[in-house]
Amino acid sequence: MKRLRLHLLILICTLPFLQACEKYPQNPNRPTTPFSFSIYPNTLQYQELNYVSGWIYLTPELESTSRGIIVYRLSDNEFLAYDMLPPNYPDACTNSQGQTTRLVVDYPFVVDRCNNAYYSILNGQIIVKEEFDMVPNFPTEGAPVFPLIQYRTVFDGSKLTVSNN
Repeated sequence: MKRLRLHLLILICTLPFLQACEKYPQNPNRPTTPFSFSIYPNTLQYQELNYVSGWIYLTPELESTSRGIIVYRLSDNEFLAYDMLPPNYPDACTNSQGQTTRLVVDYPFVVDRCNNAYYSILNGQIIVKEEFDMVPNFPTEGAPVFPLIQYRTVFDGSKLTVSNN
């Protein structure tokens, strides 16, 4: 019995340290201003989200996201939300109007056209050329370090809430 308690105590003490380990370092480009907003994805207003694998660009009046949010319907009850801010080199390019670039969806990828970086819309991870030969001209040097900036989503069956807290 004492042995079981000891193992349980060791597990409880080490669990916080194991949870702190991440595959990627914390992204310094991640917006920090708190925000939360809700939409109703099963309505006609958000028709693109009425089916699994549908996605939409949202540019709510939020100062915390510099370029808007991509919302993707992963399953009937699961949604993903990514910032349209390029996670690695957010200010690398500007267009002819002086606007900095945004990420765009080229299903099943989210693409940073300025830096030629590809991310999976299914999980936000960086796609490397060796894994998918369909990704053209993936950069070999100075490749991206961070995955997409992902936000918390809560769906109650009718209302989807997106937040960064």
